[in-house]
Amino acid sequence: MGSLAIFFAVSAAILLGAMSPGPSFVVVARTALSSSRGRGVLAALGMGLGGSIFALAALLGLQLVLTAVPSLYRGLQIAGALYLLFIAYTLWKSAPNLFSVTDGEQLQKGSALQAFLLGLATQLSNPKTAIVYASVFSAALPKEPTWLLPTALIPTVFVIEFGWYALVAIGFSTGRARQAYVRGKTFIDRVAAGAMGALGAKILLDVRAN
Repeated sequence: MGSLAIFFAVSAAILLGAMSPGPSFVVVARTALSSSRGRGVLAALGMGLGGSIFALAALLGLQLVLTAVPSLYRGLQIAGALYLLFIAYTLWKSAPNLFSVTDGEQLQKGSALQAFLLGLATQLSNPKTAIVYASVFSAALPKEPTWLLPTALIPTVFVIEFGWYALVAIGFSTGRARQAYVRGKTFIDRVAAGAMGALGAKILLDVRAN
């Protein structure tokens, strides 16, 4: 398989992974709904940077390190799970706090930096993502790839992760979507909290089982 074909195959796998529902989707969508389009895009920027960090780590052999040192991997899993459970608790607790939004109004809840860091921390909170990147790269890349291919993949991962979640932020920041969020805020926030809490609990159970 030529370098160009490998590049597109890896890019397609990363795109499909980014589009699969998970805590990253929940965080970006809710940020755009409850705050503003700009805050949602900043959270998406954090997702893009987090994905790039995982891609770089995979290319540098993080998978081998985590496999060789199981305690390190378990520690990262526990830290990520506890972070997800903390976010779930915060969402659940604040769910009944209602507010009103008029068309075009931009809520300024939290700073731009907080939105970016929330996206970055959410992306980095699940070390299994690093394993997914490493698995895709190890399966698709040749044993001795040219320098151009790995170099091109890092910015490509950023564009894919950021681009997808920016579209999510834009889609969920429309006036109609935000009005729907206001009407169902308690239910929506608690569903989001339940999804993130369930993932955190699953990670902890996996750690205990292993």
